[in-house]
Amino acid sequence: MALNCAPPLLNSNLKLWNKHREAHFCVAKRSNAAVSGRNALLRGSHSCSILANHNGFRMHFVRPTAKRNFTKVGASSDEAQSLNSEQDDFAWSSVLLPFLFPALGGLLFGYDIGATSGAAISLQSPELSGTNWFNLSAIQLGLVVSGSLYGALFGSLIVYPLADFLGRNRELIIASLLYLSGGLLTAYAPGLGVLLIGRCLYGLGIGMAMHGAPLYIAETCPSQIRGTLISLKELFIVLGILIGYFVGSFEINAVGGWRYMFGFSAPIALVMGLGMWSLPQSPRWLLLRAVQGKASLQEYKEKAVLALNKLRGRSTDDKASEKQIEETIVSLKTAYTGQDSEGGFLEVFQGPSLKAFIIGGGLVLFQQITGQPSVLYYAGPILQTAGFAAAADATKLSVVVGVFKLLMTGVAVLKVDDLGRRPLLIGGVGGLALSLLLLSAYYKFLGGYPLLAVAALLLYVGCYQISFGPISWLMVSEIFPSRTRGKGTSLAVLTNFGSNAIVTFAFSPLKELLGAENLFLLFGAIAILALVFVVVYVPETKGLSLEEIESKLSE
Repeated sequence: MALNCAPPLLNSNLKLWNKHREAHFCVAKRSNAAVSGRNALLRGSHSCSILANHNGFRMHFVRPTAKRNFTKVGASSDEAQSLNSEQDDFAWSSVLLPFLFPALGGLLFGYDIGATSGAAISLQSPELSGTNWFNLSAIQLGLVVSGSLYGALFGSLIVYPLADFLGRNRELIIASLLYLSGGLLTAYAPGLGVLLIGRCLYGLGIGMAMHGAPLYIAETCPSQIRGTLISLKELFIVLGILIGYFVGSFEINAVGGWRYMFGFSAPIALVMGLGMWSLPQSPRWLLLRAVQGKASLQEYKEKAVLALNKLRGRSTDDKASEKQIEETIVSLKTAYTGQDSEGGFLEVFQGPSLKAFIIGGGLVLFQQITGQPSVLYYAGPILQTAGFAAAADATKLSVVVGVFKLLMTGVAVLKVDDLGRRPLLIGGVGGLALSLLLLSAYYKFLGGYPLLAVAALLLYVGCYQISFGPISWLMVSEIFPSRTRGKGTSLAVLTNFGSNAIVTFAFSPLKELLGAENLFLLFGAIAILALVFVVVYVPETKGLSLEEIESKLSE
Protein backbone atom coordinates (compact mmCIF):
# COMPACT_ATOMS: atom_id res chain seq x y z
CA MET A 1 0.00 0.00 0.00
CA ALA A 2 1.67 3.18 -1.19
CA LEU A 3 0.09 6.63 -0.98
CA ASN A 4 1.27 9.71 -2.90
CA CYS A 5 -1.18 12.41 -1.96
CA ALA A 6 0.94 15.52 -1.56
CA PRO A 7 1.92 18.07 -4.20
CA PRO A 8 5.63 18.58 -4.73
CA LEU A 9 7.50 21.13 -2.72
CA LEU A 10 9.53 22.16 -5.72
CA ASN A 11 9.00 21.59 -9.40
CA SER A 12 12.10 22.04 -11.47
CA ASN A 13 11.57 22.03 -15.23
CA LEU A 14 15.05 22.74 -16.53
CA LYS A 15 14.95 22.31 -20.27
CA LEU A 16 18.40 21.25 -21.33
CA TRP A 17 17.70 18.11 -23.30
CA ASN A 18 16.60 17.07 -26.70
CA LYS A 19 15.42 13.48 -26.24
CA HIS A 20 16.82 12.50 -29.63
CA ARG A 21 20.41 13.42 -28.75
CA GLU A 22 22.99 12.06 -26.37
CA ALA A 23 24.88 15.28 -25.63
CA HIS A 24 24.60 16.20 -22.01
CA PHE A 25 25.20 19.73 -20.74
CA CYS A 26 25.61 20.50 -17.06
CA VAL A 27 26.66 23.47 -14.96
CA ALA A 28 29.42 23.37 -12.38
CA LYS A 29 28.09 24.99 -9.24
CA ARG A 30 31.21 26.60 -7.85
CA SER A 31 32.88 27.72 -11.05
CA ASN A 32 29.75 28.93 -12.86
CA ALA A 33 31.18 27.37 -16.02
CA ALA A 34 29.10 25.44 -18.51
CA VAL A 35 30.45 21.98 -19.21
CA SER A 36 29.43 19.55 -21.91
CA GLY A 37 29.93 15.82 -21.88
CA ARG A 38 28.76 12.52 -23.23
CA ASN A 39 27.83 9.14 -21.80
CA ALA A 40 25.72 10.74 -19.09
CA LEU A 41 22.41 9.64 -20.50
CA LEU A 42 20.55 7.59 -17.93
CA ARG A 43 18.29 4.74 -18.93
CA GLY A 44 14.77 6.01 -19.44
CA SER A 45 14.00 9.71 -19.32
CA HIS A 46 16.51 11.34 -16.96
CA SER A 47 20.01 12.68 -17.32
CA CYS A 48 22.33 13.14 -14.41
CA SER A 49 25.33 15.26 -13.61
CA ILE A 50 27.62 14.43 -10.71
CA LEU A 51 29.28 17.46 -9.17
CA ALA A 52 31.95 17.37 -6.51
CA ASN A 53 32.71 20.12 -4.03
CA HIS A 54 33.53 20.50 -0.36
CA ASN A 55 30.09 19.11 0.54
CA GLY A 56 30.75 15.86 -1.30
CA PHE A 57 29.13 14.44 -4.40
CA ARG A 58 25.89 15.90 -5.63
CA MET A 59 23.42 14.71 -8.21
CA HIS A 60 21.75 16.99 -10.74
CA PHE A 61 18.83 15.44 -12.60
CA VAL A 62 17.38 16.85 -15.78
CA ARG A 63 14.12 15.74 -17.37
CA PRO A 64 13.89 15.57 -21.16
CA THR A 65 11.29 17.65 -22.95
CA ALA A 66 10.03 17.81 -26.47
CA LYS A 67 11.35 21.34 -26.82
CA ARG A 68 14.82 21.72 -28.22
CA ASN A 69 16.38 23.99 -25.66
CA PHE A 70 20.08 23.52 -25.11
CA THR A 71 22.75 25.19 -23.08
CA LYS A 72 25.50 26.09 -25.46
CA VAL A 73 29.16 25.48 -24.78
CA GLY A 74 30.78 28.70 -23.73
CA ALA A 75 27.65 30.16 -22.19
CA SER A 76 28.14 33.29 -20.17
CA SER A 77 28.50 33.06 -16.41
CA ASP A 78 25.14 34.83 -15.97
CA GLU A 79 23.42 32.28 -18.18
CA ALA A 80 25.09 29.43 -16.38
CA GLN A 81 24.19 30.80 -12.95
CA SER A 82 20.56 31.29 -14.02
CA LEU A 83 20.26 27.72 -15.18
CA ASN A 84 22.03 26.38 -12.13
CA SER A 85 19.63 28.16 -9.79
CA GLU A 86 16.75 26.15 -11.22
CA GLN A 87 18.42 22.82 -10.53
CA ASP A 88 17.46 21.01 -7.32
CA ASP A 89 20.90 19.73 -6.38
CA PHE A 90 21.28 17.45 -3.38
CA ALA A 91 23.61 15.04 -1.64
CA TRP A 92 22.44 11.43 -1.65
CA SER A 93 23.56 11.00 1.95
CA SER A 94 21.10 13.70 2.98
CA VAL A 95 18.22 12.24 0.95
CA LEU A 96 18.33 8.65 2.16
CA LEU A 97 17.41 9.17 5.82
CA PRO A 98 14.36 11.42 5.17
CA PHE A 99 13.10 8.56 2.99
CA LEU A 100 14.20 5.65 5.17
CA PHE A 101 12.67 6.61 8.53
CA PRO A 102 9.17 7.40 7.18
CA ALA A 103 9.35 4.26 5.04
CA LEU A 104 9.83 2.23 8.23
CA GLY A 105 6.20 3.09 8.95
CA GLY A 106 5.26 1.15 5.83
CA LEU A 107 7.63 -1.67 6.75
CA LEU A 108 5.91 -2.02 10.15
CA PHE A 109 2.53 -2.16 8.42
CA GLY A 110 3.78 -4.94 6.17
CA TYR A 111 5.41 -6.71 9.13
CA ASP A 112 2.05 -6.90 10.87
CA ILE A 113 0.55 -8.62 7.84
CA GLY A 114 3.34 -11.19 7.65
CA ALA A 115 3.68 -11.83 11.39
CA THR A 116 -0.07 -12.25 11.90
CA SER A 117 -0.05 -15.15 9.46
CA GLY A 118 2.20 -17.22 11.75
CA ALA A 119 0.81 -15.79 15.00
CA ALA A 120 -2.71 -16.97 14.08
CA ILE A 121 -1.38 -20.55 13.98
CA SER A 122 0.71 -20.27 17.14
CA LEU A 123 -2.03 -18.60 19.17
CA GLN A 124 -4.54 -21.40 18.52
CA SER A 125 -2.18 -24.31 19.18
CA PRO A 126 -2.83 -26.14 22.50
CA GLU A 127 0.85 -27.07 22.70
CA LEU A 128 2.45 -23.86 21.41
CA SER A 129 0.22 -20.97 22.47
CA GLY A 130 1.43 -20.99 26.09
CA THR A 131 -2.04 -19.86 27.23
CA ASN A 132 -5.22 -21.41 28.55
CA TRP A 133 -7.38 -19.33 26.21
CA PHE A 134 -6.08 -20.76 22.94
CA ASN A 135 -9.45 -22.18 21.87
CA LEU A 136 -10.60 -19.09 19.99
CA SER A 137 -13.87 -18.94 18.11
CA ALA A 138 -13.95 -17.84 14.49
CA ILE A 139 -15.16 -14.38 15.55
CA GLN A 140 -12.45 -14.03 18.22
CA LEU A 141 -9.76 -15.05 15.74
CA GLY A 142 -11.18 -12.55 13.26
CA LEU A 143 -10.92 -9.80 15.88
CA VAL A 144 -7.30 -10.69 16.66
CA VAL A 145 -6.33 -10.77 13.00
CA SER A 146 -8.29 -7.68 11.92
CA GLY A 147 -7.88 -5.67 15.15
CA SER A 148 -4.97 -3.70 13.74
CA LEU A 149 -7.02 -2.93 10.63
CA TYR A 150 -9.89 -1.57 12.71
CA GLY A 151 -7.35 0.57 14.54
CA ALA A 152 -5.94 1.76 11.20
CA LEU A 153 -9.43 2.62 10.01
CA PHE A 154 -10.06 4.72 13.11
CA GLY A 155 -6.59 6.26 12.83
CA SER A 156 -7.23 7.33 9.26
CA LEU A 157 -10.46 8.97 10.43
CA ILE A 158 -8.95 11.02 13.25
CA VAL A 159 -5.73 11.97 11.49
CA TYR A 160 -7.34 14.03 8.74
CA PRO A 161 -8.37 17.02 10.92
CA LEU A 162 -5.17 16.73 12.99
CA ALA A 163 -2.58 16.23 10.27
CA ASP A 164 -2.05 19.88 9.33
CA PHE A 165 -1.93 20.85 13.00
CA LEU A 166 0.64 18.22 13.97
CA GLY A 167 2.82 18.34 10.87
CA ARG A 168 4.18 15.31 9.05
CA ASN A 169 7.16 14.86 11.35
CA ARG A 170 5.22 14.87 14.63
CA GLU A 171 2.53 12.70 13.09
CA LEU A 172 5.13 10.04 12.28
CA ILE A 173 6.70 10.30 15.73
CA ILE A 174 3.28 9.67 17.30
CA ALA A 175 2.78 6.77 14.88
CA SER A 176 6.07 5.24 16.02
CA LEU A 177 5.00 5.54 19.68
CA LEU A 178 1.72 3.81 18.88
CA TYR A 179 3.60 1.08 17.02
CA LEU A 180 5.94 0.67 20.00
CA SER A 181 3.23 0.58 22.68
CA GLY A 182 0.97 -1.67 20.59
CA GLY A 183 3.77 -4.14 19.87
CA LEU A 184 4.87 -4.36 23.50
CA LEU A 185 1.33 -4.60 24.88
CA THR A 186 0.50 -7.38 22.44
CA ALA A 187 3.70 -9.28 23.22
CA TYR A 188 3.05 -9.25 26.98
CA ALA A 189 -0.75 -9.61 26.83
CA PRO A 190 -2.03 -11.73 29.77
CA GLY A 191 -5.42 -12.29 28.14
CA LEU A 192 -7.48 -11.83 25.01
CA GLY A 193 -8.82 -8.40 26.02
CA VAL A 194 -5.37 -6.87 26.46
CA LEU A 195 -4.23 -8.52 23.24
CA LEU A 196 -7.06 -6.85 21.34
CA ILE A 197 -6.26 -3.45 22.88
CA GLY A 198 -2.64 -3.83 21.80
CA ARG A 199 -3.72 -4.77 18.28
CA CYS A 200 -5.92 -1.66 18.05
CA LEU A 201 -3.11 0.61 19.29
CA TYR A 202 -0.78 -0.84 16.70
CA GLY A 203 -3.48 -0.23 14.11
CA LEU A 204 -3.73 3.44 15.11
CA GLY A 205 -0.03 3.65 14.32
CA ILE A 206 -0.68 2.10 10.90
CA GLY A 207 -3.38 4.67 10.13
CA MET A 208 -1.17 7.62 11.06
CA ALA A 209 1.94 6.23 9.36
CA MET A 210 0.16 5.45 6.11
CA HIS A 211 -1.08 9.03 6.03
CA GLY A 212 2.07 10.82 7.18
CA ALA A 213 4.82 8.80 5.48
CA PRO A 214 3.92 9.47 1.83
CA LEU A 215 3.26 13.13 2.64
CA TYR A 216 6.64 13.58 4.31
CA ILE A 217 8.51 11.77 1.53
CA ALA A 218 6.70 13.69 -1.21
CA GLU A 219 7.19 17.08 0.43
CA THR A 220 10.85 16.68 1.39
CA CYS A 221 12.52 14.67 -1.37
CA PRO A 222 13.81 16.29 -4.58
CA SER A 223 11.06 16.45 -7.18
CA GLN A 224 13.12 14.61 -9.79
CA ILE A 225 13.30 11.42 -7.68
CA ARG A 226 9.98 11.71 -5.83
CA GLY A 227 8.21 9.10 -7.94
CA THR A 228 11.03 6.61 -7.50
CA LEU A 229 11.13 6.98 -3.73
CA ILE A 230 7.38 6.71 -3.26
CA SER A 231 7.34 3.60 -5.45
CA LEU A 232 10.13 2.15 -3.32
CA LYS A 233 7.94 2.65 -0.27
CA GLU A 234 5.70 -0.12 -1.61
CA LEU A 235 8.79 -2.34 -1.56
CA PHE A 236 9.26 -1.52 2.12
CA ILE A 237 5.72 -2.72 2.83
CA VAL A 238 6.46 -5.96 0.99
CA LEU A 239 9.82 -6.26 2.75
CA GLY A 240 7.98 -5.93 6.06
CA ILE A 241 5.65 -8.77 5.06
CA LEU A 242 8.67 -10.91 4.22
CA ILE A 243 10.35 -10.14 7.55
CA GLY A 244 7.10 -11.06 9.29
CA TYR A 245 7.08 -14.40 7.49
CA PHE A 246 10.73 -15.02 8.42
CA VAL A 247 10.14 -14.27 12.10
CA GLY A 248 7.07 -16.49 12.05
CA SER A 249 9.02 -19.37 10.51
CA PHE A 250 11.71 -19.12 13.21
CA GLU A 251 9.33 -18.81 16.15
CA ILE A 252 6.51 -21.11 15.06
CA ASN A 253 7.79 -24.06 17.13
CA ALA A 254 8.49 -21.98 20.25
CA VAL A 255 6.01 -21.99 23.12
CA GLY A 256 4.37 -18.58 23.08
CA GLY A 257 5.97 -17.89 19.71
CA TRP A 258 3.16 -15.49 18.78
CA ARG A 259 4.43 -13.12 21.50
CA TYR A 260 7.84 -12.90 19.82
CA MET A 261 6.20 -12.44 16.43
CA PHE A 262 4.18 -9.45 17.59
CA GLY A 263 6.92 -8.04 19.86
CA PHE A 264 9.63 -8.00 17.17
CA SER A 265 8.06 -4.81 15.80
CA ALA A 266 8.96 -2.80 18.94
CA PRO A 267 12.68 -2.20 18.23
CA ILE A 268 11.91 -1.22 14.63
CA ALA A 269 9.33 1.27 15.90
CA LEU A 270 11.92 2.70 18.28
CA VAL A 271 14.38 3.24 15.43
CA MET A 272 11.64 4.91 13.41
CA GLY A 273 10.73 7.26 16.26
CA LEU A 274 14.33 8.27 17.02
CA GLY A 275 14.99 8.73 13.31
CA MET A 276 11.99 10.99 12.80
CA TRP A 277 13.01 12.97 15.90
CA SER A 278 16.32 13.73 14.19
CA LEU A 279 14.69 14.93 10.95
CA PRO A 280 13.34 18.45 10.32
CA GLN A 281 9.73 19.31 9.68
CA SER A 282 8.58 19.35 6.08
CA PRO A 283 9.49 22.77 4.60
CA ARG A 284 6.24 22.82 2.68
CA TRP A 285 4.22 22.20 5.85
CA LEU A 286 6.05 25.07 7.59
CA LEU A 287 5.25 27.42 4.70
CA LEU A 288 1.67 26.18 4.47
CA ARG A 289 1.07 26.99 8.15
CA ALA A 290 2.54 30.46 7.64
CA VAL A 291 0.52 31.22 4.50
CA GLN A 292 -2.63 30.05 6.27
CA GLY A 293 -1.96 32.59 9.00
CA LYS A 294 -1.21 29.97 11.66
CA ALA A 295 2.33 31.24 12.30
CA SER A 296 4.72 34.08 11.56
CA LEU A 297 5.67 34.04 7.88
CA GLN A 298 9.20 35.34 8.51
CA GLU A 299 9.88 32.90 11.35
CA TYR A 300 8.58 29.86 9.49
CA LYS A 301 10.30 30.94 6.29
CA GLU A 302 13.64 30.88 8.14
CA LYS A 303 12.81 27.47 9.61
CA ALA A 304 11.89 26.21 6.15
CA VAL A 305 15.20 27.39 4.68
CA LEU A 306 17.14 25.64 7.46
CA ALA A 307 15.08 22.46 7.00
CA LEU A 308 15.63 22.43 3.24
CA ASN A 309 19.37 23.00 3.68
CA LYS A 310 19.49 19.97 5.98
CA LEU A 311 17.36 17.84 3.67
CA ARG A 312 19.59 18.64 0.68
CA GLY A 313 22.92 18.54 2.50
CA ARG A 314 23.66 22.18 1.71
CA SER A 315 25.71 24.67 3.69
CA THR A 316 23.90 27.41 5.60
CA ASP A 317 25.24 30.11 3.25
CA ASP A 318 23.88 28.36 0.15
CA LYS A 319 21.31 30.63 -1.51
CA ALA A 320 19.59 27.87 -3.52
CA SER A 321 17.31 26.85 -0.65
CA GLU A 322 16.29 30.45 0.02
CA LYS A 323 15.36 30.95 -3.64
CA GLN A 324 13.36 27.73 -3.75
CA ILE A 325 11.52 28.65 -0.56
CA GLU A 326 10.63 32.06 -1.99
CA GLU A 327 9.22 30.41 -5.11
CA THR A 328 7.18 28.00 -3.01
CA ILE A 329 5.74 30.85 -0.94
CA VAL A 330 4.61 32.62 -4.11
CA SER A 331 3.00 29.38 -5.34
CA LEU A 332 1.17 28.80 -2.05
CA LYS A 333 -0.05 32.41 -1.81
CA THR A 334 -1.41 32.16 -5.33
CA ALA A 335 -3.23 28.92 -4.51
CA TYR A 336 -4.83 30.37 -1.37
CA THR A 337 -5.93 33.66 -2.92
CA GLY A 338 -9.59 34.24 -3.69
CA GLN A 339 -10.88 30.68 -3.33
CA ASP A 340 -10.84 27.56 -1.24
CA SER A 341 -7.97 25.95 -3.08
CA GLU A 342 -8.55 22.55 -1.48
CA GLY A 343 -12.23 22.28 -2.45
CA GLY A 344 -15.11 21.39 -0.17
CA PHE A 345 -15.98 17.93 1.09
CA LEU A 346 -19.03 17.57 -1.17
CA GLU A 347 -17.00 18.63 -4.20
CA VAL A 348 -15.42 15.18 -4.19
CA PHE A 349 -18.82 13.86 -5.29
CA GLN A 350 -19.28 16.30 -8.15
CA GLY A 351 -18.10 16.52 -11.75
CA PRO A 352 -14.56 15.31 -12.56
CA SER A 353 -13.90 14.66 -8.86
CA LEU A 354 -16.75 12.17 -8.72
CA LYS A 355 -15.41 10.44 -11.83
CA ALA A 356 -11.98 10.32 -10.18
CA PHE A 357 -13.41 8.91 -6.96
CA ILE A 358 -15.26 6.19 -8.88
CA ILE A 359 -11.97 5.19 -10.53
CA GLY A 360 -9.68 5.54 -7.50
CA GLY A 361 -12.18 4.34 -4.91
CA GLY A 362 -13.25 1.49 -7.15
CA LEU A 363 -9.67 0.29 -7.57
CA VAL A 364 -8.88 0.25 -3.84
CA LEU A 365 -12.26 -1.39 -3.11
CA PHE A 366 -11.68 -4.20 -5.62
CA GLN A 367 -8.12 -4.40 -4.31
CA GLN A 368 -9.58 -5.68 -1.03
CA ILE A 369 -12.80 -7.52 -1.91
CA THR A 370 -11.02 -9.82 -4.34
CA GLY A 371 -9.63 -11.53 -1.23
CA GLN A 372 -6.27 -9.81 -0.81
CA PRO A 373 -6.44 -9.42 3.00
CA SER A 374 -7.52 -13.04 3.41
CA VAL A 375 -4.79 -14.49 1.21
CA LEU A 376 -2.10 -12.43 2.96
CA TYR A 377 -3.22 -12.68 6.57
CA TYR A 378 -4.17 -16.34 6.27
CA ALA A 379 -1.33 -17.53 4.04
CA GLY A 380 -0.18 -20.01 6.71
CA PRO A 381 -3.60 -21.55 7.40
CA ILE A 382 -4.37 -21.75 3.68
CA LEU A 383 -1.14 -23.66 3.06
CA GLN A 384 -1.88 -25.94 6.03
CA THR A 385 -5.31 -26.74 4.64
CA ALA A 386 -3.73 -27.33 1.24
CA GLY A 387 -1.85 -30.30 2.65
CA PHE A 388 1.18 -28.88 4.47
CA ALA A 389 -0.05 -29.99 7.90
CA ALA A 390 2.97 -29.02 9.96
CA ALA A 391 2.85 -25.39 11.01
CA ALA A 392 6.57 -25.03 10.30
CA ASP A 393 6.08 -26.17 6.71
CA ALA A 394 3.27 -23.66 6.21
CA THR A 395 5.22 -20.73 7.61
CA LYS A 396 8.31 -21.61 5.56
CA LEU A 397 6.15 -21.63 2.46
CA SER A 398 4.82 -18.25 3.58
CA VAL A 399 8.41 -16.99 3.38
CA VAL A 400 8.58 -18.24 -0.21
CA VAL A 401 5.37 -16.32 -0.91
CA GLY A 402 6.91 -13.19 0.62
CA VAL A 403 10.08 -13.44 -1.49
CA PHE A 404 8.01 -13.90 -4.63
CA LYS A 405 5.87 -10.91 -3.65
CA LEU A 406 8.99 -8.77 -3.24
CA LEU A 407 10.34 -9.79 -6.65
CA MET A 408 7.05 -9.12 -8.43
CA THR A 409 6.75 -5.71 -6.78
CA GLY A 410 10.16 -4.87 -8.23
CA VAL A 411 8.91 -5.90 -11.67
CA ALA A 412 5.92 -3.56 -11.32
CA VAL A 413 8.09 -0.62 -10.23
CA LEU A 414 10.41 -1.12 -13.21
CA LYS A 415 7.70 -1.64 -15.84
CA VAL A 416 4.79 0.62 -14.88
CA ASP A 417 6.14 3.60 -16.85
CA ASP A 418 7.10 1.43 -19.83
CA LEU A 419 3.99 -0.69 -20.27
CA GLY A 420 1.45 1.67 -18.75
CA ARG A 421 -1.17 1.31 -16.03
CA ARG A 422 -3.99 -0.36 -17.98
CA PRO A 423 -2.00 -3.30 -19.44
CA LEU A 424 -0.61 -4.24 -16.02
CA LEU A 425 -4.02 -3.88 -14.40
CA ILE A 426 -5.83 -5.89 -17.06
CA GLY A 427 -3.23 -8.68 -17.13
CA GLY A 428 -2.84 -8.76 -13.36
CA VAL A 429 -6.55 -8.75 -12.50
CA GLY A 430 -7.17 -11.44 -15.13
CA GLY A 431 -4.50 -13.54 -13.41
CA LEU A 432 -6.16 -12.91 -10.03
CA ALA A 433 -9.44 -14.28 -11.31
CA LEU A 434 -7.72 -17.38 -12.72
CA SER A 435 -5.80 -18.06 -9.49
CA LEU A 436 -8.93 -17.75 -7.33
CA LEU A 437 -10.84 -20.12 -9.58
CA LEU A 438 -7.93 -22.58 -9.31
CA LEU A 439 -8.03 -22.39 -5.50
CA SER A 440 -11.76 -23.06 -5.61
CA ALA A 441 -11.22 -26.02 -7.94
CA TYR A 442 -8.54 -27.39 -5.61
CA TYR A 443 -10.90 -27.40 -2.65
CA LYS A 444 -13.76 -28.83 -4.75
CA PHE A 445 -12.23 -31.73 -6.65
CA LEU A 446 -8.44 -31.37 -6.96
CA GLY A 447 -7.54 -31.98 -3.32
CA GLY A 448 -4.96 -34.58 -4.22
CA TYR A 449 -2.70 -31.94 -5.76
CA PRO A 450 -1.44 -29.69 -2.92
CA LEU A 451 1.16 -28.13 -5.18
CA LEU A 452 -1.71 -26.73 -7.25
CA ALA A 453 -2.81 -24.68 -4.24
CA VAL A 454 0.73 -23.38 -3.76
CA ALA A 455 1.02 -22.51 -7.48
CA ALA A 456 -2.37 -20.75 -7.39
CA LEU A 457 -1.31 -18.81 -4.30
CA LEU A 458 1.92 -17.70 -6.00
CA LEU A 459 -0.02 -16.75 -9.13
CA TYR A 460 -2.40 -14.70 -7.00
CA VAL A 461 0.44 -12.91 -5.19
CA GLY A 462 2.39 -12.22 -8.39
CA CYS A 463 -0.61 -10.87 -10.28
CA TYR A 464 -1.67 -8.75 -7.31
CA GLN A 465 1.80 -7.20 -7.03
CA ILE A 466 1.91 -6.14 -10.69
CA SER A 467 -1.62 -4.74 -10.64
CA PHE A 468 -3.72 -3.79 -7.62
CA GLY A 469 -0.76 -3.65 -5.21
CA PRO A 470 1.22 -0.66 -6.52
CA ILE A 471 -0.96 0.67 -9.34
CA SER A 472 -4.17 1.30 -7.36
CA TRP A 473 -2.41 3.81 -5.14
CA LEU A 474 -0.45 5.25 -8.04
CA MET A 475 -3.76 5.92 -9.80
CA VAL A 476 -5.27 7.40 -6.63
CA SER A 477 -2.36 9.85 -6.40
CA GLU A 478 -2.73 10.83 -10.07
CA ILE A 479 -6.45 10.84 -10.75
CA PHE A 480 -7.94 13.48 -8.43
CA PRO A 481 -8.09 17.15 -9.48
CA SER A 482 -5.78 19.43 -7.49
CA ARG A 483 -8.65 21.12 -5.59
CA THR A 484 -9.91 17.82 -4.15
CA ARG A 485 -6.78 15.66 -4.19
CA GLY A 486 -6.32 15.71 -0.41
CA LYS A 487 -9.92 14.91 0.49
CA GLY A 488 -10.32 12.46 -2.37
CA THR A 489 -7.22 10.55 -1.32
CA SER A 490 -8.46 10.56 2.28
CA LEU A 491 -11.71 8.92 1.18
CA ALA A 492 -9.72 6.36 -0.79
CA VAL A 493 -7.68 5.53 2.34
CA LEU A 494 -10.89 5.07 4.34
CA THR A 495 -12.31 2.85 1.60
CA ASN A 496 -9.13 0.76 1.61
CA PHE A 497 -8.87 0.20 5.36
CA GLY A 498 -12.62 -0.24 5.81
CA SER A 499 -13.00 -2.90 3.14
CA ASN A 500 -9.72 -4.51 4.26
CA ALA A 501 -10.95 -4.89 7.84
CA ILE A 502 -14.37 -6.19 6.79
CA VAL A 503 -12.99 -8.81 4.40
CA THR A 504 -10.35 -9.94 6.89
CA PHE A 505 -12.88 -10.25 9.70
CA ALA A 506 -15.44 -12.00 7.50
CA PHE A 507 -13.06 -14.55 6.00
CA SER A 508 -13.16 -17.13 8.81
CA PRO A 509 -16.96 -16.97 9.41
CA LEU A 510 -17.62 -17.07 5.66
CA LYS A 511 -15.24 -19.98 5.27
CA GLU A 512 -17.23 -21.91 7.90
CA LEU A 513 -20.53 -20.93 6.29
CA LEU A 514 -19.67 -21.40 2.61
CA GLY A 515 -16.64 -23.63 2.70
CA ALA A 516 -13.29 -22.65 1.23
CA GLU A 517 -14.25 -23.80 -2.28
CA ASN A 518 -17.30 -21.53 -2.49
CA LEU A 519 -15.56 -18.62 -0.79
CA PHE A 520 -12.73 -18.58 -3.32
CA LEU A 521 -15.30 -19.01 -6.08
CA LEU A 522 -17.01 -15.86 -4.75
CA PHE A 523 -13.70 -13.98 -4.74
CA GLY A 524 -13.06 -15.19 -8.29
CA ALA A 525 -16.42 -13.87 -9.48
CA ILE A 526 -15.66 -10.50 -7.89
CA ALA A 527 -12.26 -10.49 -9.64
CA ILE A 528 -14.03 -10.96 -12.98
CA LEU A 529 -16.23 -7.94 -12.15
CA ALA A 530 -13.06 -6.02 -11.25
CA LEU A 531 -11.58 -6.88 -14.65
CA VAL A 532 -14.68 -5.50 -16.39
CA PHE A 533 -14.43 -2.35 -14.24
CA VAL A 534 -10.79 -1.81 -15.23
CA VAL A 535 -11.48 -2.33 -18.94
CA VAL A 536 -14.49 0.00 -18.99
CA TYR A 537 -13.65 2.77 -16.52
CA VAL A 538 -9.93 3.05 -15.84
CA PRO A 539 -8.04 5.40 -18.23
CA GLU A 540 -4.39 5.22 -19.19
CA THR A 541 -2.38 7.94 -17.45
CA LYS A 542 1.15 6.95 -18.52
CA GLY A 543 3.17 9.95 -19.66
CA LEU A 544 0.48 12.50 -18.78
CA SER A 545 0.98 15.41 -16.40
CA LEU A 546 -1.47 15.83 -13.53
CA GLU A 547 -3.02 18.76 -15.40
CA GLU A 548 -3.47 16.65 -18.53
CA ILE A 549 -5.12 13.89 -16.49
CA GLU A 550 -7.45 16.44 -14.91
CA SER A 551 -8.32 17.79 -18.36
CA LYS A 552 -8.91 14.25 -19.64
CA LEU A 553 -11.40 13.54 -16.85
CA SER A 554 -13.22 16.80 -17.57
CA GLU A 555 -14.01 15.81 -21.16
